[in-house]
Amino acid sequence: MLALTILLFVLGIALLVVGADLLVRGASRIALAAGISPLVVGLTVVAFGTSAPEMAVSVKAAFAGQADIAYGNVVGSNIFNVLFILGLSALVAPLLVDRQLMRRDVPIMIGASLLLPVLALDGRIGRLDGALLFAGIVAYTAFSVFQSRNESAAKRAETVAEMPGGPTGSWWANLLLVLAGLGMLVLGARWLVGGAVAFARSFGVSELVIGLTIVAAGTSLPEVATSVLAAWRGHREIAVGNVVGSNIFNILAVLGLTGLVAPGGVPVAAQALAFDTPVMIAVAGACLPIFFTGHVIARWEGALFLFFYMAYASFVVLKAAQSAALPGFQHAMTYFVLPLTFVTLAVLAAKAFRRQRAPAR
Repeated sequence: MLALTILLFVLGIALLVVGADLLVRGASRIALAAGISPLVVGLTVVAFGTSAPEMAVSVKAAFAGQADIAYGNVVGSNIFNVLFILGLSALVAPLLVDRQLMRRDVPIMIGASLLLPVLALDGRIGRLDGALLFAGIVAYTAFSVFQSRNESAAKRAETVAEMPGGPTGSWWANLLLVLAGLGMLVLGARWLVGGAVAFARSFGVSELVIGLTIVAAGTSLPEVATSVLAAWRGHREIAVGNVVGSNIFNILAVLGLTGLVAPGGVPVAAQALAFDTPVMIAVAGACLPIFFTGHVIARWEGALFLFFYMAYASFVVLKAAQSAALPGFQHAMTYFVLPLTFVTLAVLAAKAFRRQRAPAR
């Protein structure tokens, strides 16, 4: 029985990854062929398409009554996206941060992260909350389309070259890619959620922990592939934009739609609201000083991100296991690692700010 559970879980992840890739390729080519700006395609279709597994898993989990997986998947994926994916991508190659991301998209990501615990104060993301969040993604997409009209011809040509597969193939062939991708996402989500719940029951681990770790990492594999390959191929701005766009989509669209369609909304566990959601907000906020220091994410900053993801995952596992090592781990992080990191980032941000304010010679 355990072997079958593991097989379905692995097959579910594989279907999510392949399905997301087909969806991104088909939707990107259709959008570009229809004359939609490549910048908008990059920030919306590609970023949102790689987040389609989170959408499929969260909606399926909410309907199946596994609310902790639905909420934990989004929060865990956003933490994973920034700390693990950006960290790994920066180790492959230092990442460039587009000024538009700094001025518009990163603040939107932080604002959406701050809005989430406010809506969940009553212990649930209800239909009204879901409608508000989903209206946010509609407004964000519409604003992106409006802003893209000012995009230069050179920037359009550059972004077209960076899109997965480019605008090739017939309209019908690309539509078939989209439909095949959606079908794989639905089936993969069913197997992944079923396997995750079985794991949680077999090992006595809560569904929230499974959602925050295994499911979050599994549904984020398309973002891993997209960002790491983009960094490896030299498209370093795409690697960052994919993560930021995916995080915005996860909160506004995934939780928004899940809250709208799930019977009774999405209950939010007190533990997730007290610890994991603040961690997600802190991770989103940490992007500002990291991105601000020269508009480049250096390799050492990528290593720092990876270290903090390992620390976060270790804390979740130690707490779930009620390990005796947990108090010592908490003290080391609280009184040494976090203050040292905060001081380092503050000094770097101050130096970058002074460089920008210094008169040109």
